[in-house]
Amino acid sequence: MTYQVHIIGGGLAGSEAAWQLAQAGVKVRLSEMRGSGDMTPAHQTDGLAELVCSNSFRSDDADRNAVGLLHAEMRNLNSLIMAEAGKAKVPAGSALAVDRDAFSAGVTRALAEHPNVEIVRERIDALPSFGLTIVATGPLTAMGLAESIGAATGEEALAFFDAIAPIVHRDSIDMDICWMASRWDKVGPEGDGKDYINCPMNKAEYLAFHQGLLDGEKTEFKQWEKDTPYFEGCMPIEVMAARGLDTLRFGPMKPVGLDNPRTGHWPWAVVQLRQDNALGTLWNMVGFQTKLKHAAQVELFRTIPGLEKAEFARLGGLHRNTFIQSPKLLDRQLRLKKTPHIRFAGQITGCEGYVESSAIGLLAGRFAAAELAGNAIAPPPLSTALGALLGHITGGATADSYQPMNVNFGLFPPMDEKVHKKQRKEAMTSRARAELAEWMAEIA
Repeated sequence: MTYQVHIIGGGLAGSEAAWQLAQAGVKVRLSEMRGSGDMTPAHQTDGLAELVCSNSFRSDDADRNAVGLLHAEMRNLNSLIMAEAGKAKVPAGSALAVDRDAFSAGVTRALAEHPNVEIVRERIDALPSFGLTIVATGPLTAMGLAESIGAATGEEALAFFDAIAPIVHRDSIDMDICWMASRWDKVGPEGDGKDYINCPMNKAEYLAFHQGLLDGEKTEFKQWEKDTPYFEGCMPIEVMAARGLDTLRFGPMKPVGLDNPRTGHWPWAVVQLRQDNALGTLWNMVGFQTKLKHAAQVELFRTIPGLEKAEFARLGGLHRNTFIQSPKLLDRQLRLKKTPHIRFAGQITGCEGYVESSAIGLLAGRFAAAELAGNAIAPPPLSTALGALLGHITGGATADSYQPMNVNFGLFPPMDEKVHKKQRKEAMTSRARAELAEWMAEIA
């Protein structure tokens, strides 16, 4: 197939960009190295849009949560990622979580069946010298292409470490000790207020566990890796533990809002597991990203009440992520300033999170389609979730201070009028909806 846009990378951003272009009538070549004999350190399959860490797209509350608002905006723009997430969703309270295999299969099928998309299993080792291109290779970009990007930008890529949480077989969890509940019994879409498995810890158990995190054998860094920072949103649990004795009790192991039905009280600490597949046979340990060595993980995590006989479908791991200095290198259309036939999308731009990566892929696809049609479109307003995220990536921070960022209301411009703090989020989402509707009407 003769193509008009070349997309490099079949993750969330690349898949979304391909869909937006294809739906606009543009012929797309989607190059994905997985399936060609190459694999990244974190992926396990050759499926498009494979989720390598959590299976959660986070809050689906579009009235009071910035990422929920981003969900809604993407749905309004016919996002493939959000459509397939809806089809593959599993109970997760007010969050949107998916069966990762069903989700990836749905995205792969939709693109494979689209007449405007050609999926090619190949590794691209250099940036194309001509032709509209979207680079969406993510934080695990192959070395050859990474070097080509470095040569094209004249800048070193920033880097940080990302960790993966373990997944447990449901039938190995002792439900005589654990119980099902969502925090404060909150009921989300298609949930019942009992969407998480909760493992209770008393004070002595928590203190022993905390010490075990500090003492456990961990992955060793090479010398050049030692000064590379972590992204706060995927902080390994043992790194959090080192920050203080109660850090975990105010973070991923907080017990508030979780009454143990056997005692009628909140435990001292709680380990939560979230459903990972539609069958409910696999559950991931929420917030338990880790760089502990595998044997140390099994030994320590089996000291958690209810997980004494836990069988792990996947243990935690650590990989190195890279991203470019987008505020310095990209324009507001996500084009590389030095070579504007190339756009970047997804985590390689420095956005963080599944939804955010997909959203930037959506925008890159729409920008490229408009450029081909001779109708360049303005970026979405900064008061929308899409616009706020794009603004952060392309100019919301200096290159020296630029760090991966999830979408949040701190990226949005403040309200013009006086709004009480309790009504601020609702007011910002109302403003975002109105301005997104105006923008969509303009680009139609």
